[in-house]
Amino acid sequence: MSRAIVVRELGGPEKLTLEQVEVPAPGAGQIKIRSHAIGLNFIDTYQRTGLYKVALPFIAGNEGAGEVIAVGPDVTQWRVGDRIAYQGSVGAYADERLLPADRVVRIPDAISYEVAAAAILKGLTAFYLLHWTHPLKAGETILIHAAAGGTGQILTQWAKAIGATVIATAGSDDKCAIAQANGADLTINYRTDNFVERVRQFTGGKGVDVVYDGVGAATFEPSLDCIKPRGLMVSFGNASGPVSIPKLTILAEKGSLFLTRPTTGGYLRTADDLRLGAEALFNVISLGKVKIAIDQTFPLAEAAKAHIALETRATTGSTLLLP
Repeated sequence: MSRAIVVRELGGPEKLTLEQVEVPAPGAGQIKIRSHAIGLNFIDTYQRTGLYKVALPFIAGNEGAGEVIAVGPDVTQWRVGDRIAYQGSVGAYADERLLPADRVVRIPDAISYEVAAAAILKGLTAFYLLHWTHPLKAGETILIHAAAGGTGQILTQWAKAIGATVIATAGSDDKCAIAQANGADLTINYRTDNFVERVRQFTGGKGVDVVYDGVGAATFEPSLDCIKPRGLMVSFGNASGPVSIPKLTILAEKGSLFLTRPTTGGYLRTADDLRLGAEALFNVISLGKVKIAIDQTFPLAEAAKAHIALETRATTGSTLLLP
C-alpha cells in the first residue's frame, strides 16, 4: 500500500484527502517508482477545481522525481535504481506510482531529486516558450508576468542567458527584488505601479516583442498595450482566472498582434520532444545559467496547506511536497 492524495469531489483544497492506495506491479510499457520529491503547480489546482477536466476520482499532481523500483516485462530502457523525473502524468502526489516508461527522463548525477522535481514541469514550460513558441533571440525585449514564481524565475534567467532584455512584474516589492536578482532589467510591482505605462516608458514607446503571461484574466488585456505592432502575446496560465477574448478584432486594434495559448501537452507530444527539452533544461541548470529556487516544502500529508499557499500567492519560486 502507498499513501496518496486523492480527489474524489471537485472543489477547494479541503477536497485533497490522504488515503492508502494499492499500486500494482508495472504492466507492459510501465515502470514503478518510489517518489523522492513532488512538484507543486497551478495546473494541480485547476484539476482539483475542475477548470481542467480529469475523471474522478484521481490522485493529484503532475510533476515529480524518484527512483525506479520495478519495470514492466517489455521495458528495456530503464532499470531498478535509475533516477528519473517526469511531468504531465497525473498522479504525482503519492509515495509510489506507475508511469509510462516513455514519458520519463533520466536525472543527471549532478542534479538532486529535489531540483529535478522542482524544475521539470516549470523548466520544460520555459524551454518550449523560449525556444519553440517564439525562438527568442539576443536583443529582443520581453515582458514576464509573475516573475518571482517558479516558472517566472526560470524564464527570466534563461531569457537573460539567451541575451534578451527582460521586464518583469511581480506582486510585491520583495518579489520584485527576487526578479531583479535573477537578472531582470526592469522590475514592476503591478499592485502599486501601472505596468503598461512603465513598459512603454522603458521601451521608448515601442513596446515589447513578446509578453509571457501565466497570470491570466487580471493581466491579459493590459498586456496587449505593452506589445509592439505584430508582436506576440503568449498566454500560458490562468493563475487569476481564465482569459476570455471579447472580440478577435482587439488584436487588430492593438497593432495586428499575434496570440497563442500553448500547453505542455501540445508541445511535448513525443518522447523525443521530452528528451530534447529535458537535456536543454538540465544543461542550463548544470552550467549555472539557471538556478532553481525551492522556497517552500510541505510534507505530502499537508498538500492542502500547500495549495492554499499557492493560490493565495504566498509562495515564491518552487514548492515541493516531500513523501
